[in-house]
Amino acid sequence: MSRFWSPVVHTLTPYTPGEQPKITNLIKLNTNENPYGPSPKAIAAMQAAVNDHLRLYPDPNGDALKDAVAAYYDVARANVFVGNSSDEVLAHTFQALLKHDKPLLFPDISYSFYPVYCGLYGIEYRAVPLNGAFEIDTADYVDGGAIIFPNPNAPTGILMPLEQIEALLKANPGQVLVVDEAYVDFGGVSAISLIKRYDNLLVVQTLSKSRSLAGLRVGFAVGHPDLIAGLERVKNSFNSYPLDRVALAGAVAAFEDKGYFDQTCAAINTSRDTLTGHLKQLGFEVLPSKANFIFARHPEHDAAKLAQALRERAILVRHFKQPRIEQFLRISIGTDAECTALVDALTSILHA
Repeated sequence: MSRFWSPVVHTLTPYTPGEQPKITNLIKLNTNENPYGPSPKAIAAMQAAVNDHLRLYPDPNGDALKDAVAAYYDVARANVFVGNSSDEVLAHTFQALLKHDKPLLFPDISYSFYPVYCGLYGIEYRAVPLNGAFEIDTADYVDGGAIIFPNPNAPTGILMPLEQIEALLKANPGQVLVVDEAYVDFGGVSAISLIKRYDNLLVVQTLSKSRSLAGLRVGFAVGHPDLIAGLERVKNSFNSYPLDRVALAGAVAAFEDKGYFDQTCAAINTSRDTLTGHLKQLGFEVLPSKANFIFARHPEHDAAKLAQALRERAILVRHFKQPRIEQFLRISIGTDAECTALVDALTSILHA
């Protein structure tokens, strides 16, 4: 703490990212990273971009990446915004589109960065409780303020069907609806298909999960050109060059390699379903997930103690000390070998 801090700094409660420890032979299932490497074509494109041109600034608009996203989702370049990670895209979204006269609405169990952004930008919000099945009840989001939620939700992994998202759009035509699709590629259908019919929809995605590029920090949003223009105004008042030349090259190539993308997503989905079955056999309750992680609890064992016992065996999972979910563990989907090691470790712990 310093006497030179501004008043807002004193009031902030920063986001806590997943632990990134340096432990030998660690099985790291705590931050939803992809267990498979990036597309070989993306790696080759990034290697090729490391040349004398790095002395020059990158394209401030990221047009090549915008065009790649636009082609992939059959939208126009004017519908696409790109930024340094989906977190930065979300930050600009909060500042540009979500501060209005009514409180912003999002689930009480959701991405924990949302209230942090609200504190940073002075946005009033209301956390809407999930129902007893840990699902979003769309009836709770009518006649309120702007809305944001992940789909699939995090940390639950539960997916809201596209028709429910469209019903929300129809019920709230005067409010912006932001769908945070960090995990949608693992079993959901993107709401991007709705943007041509609804000018109040913004969809945010990342290349960190399904395209194995968490270390590159690339995100994007798709929506009506007027929403995108608002994001561009904020971005160009903050950092005109958010994506470097290497990141742009790798991101474009990742979008162009659909075969590799489909292959790795399918492998993760198969591993997720297999791991879910094994955990249920061990007595765990596992919420239905369409993400690259699962959310599970055991009725007879404390989650914090389970997480610690796994850590002692060099396996990291995520435990949230939060009301209603303090007995759950969020487990990222690893390779089949890593998932087998997790099941073996849990079997040993439960039978001890």
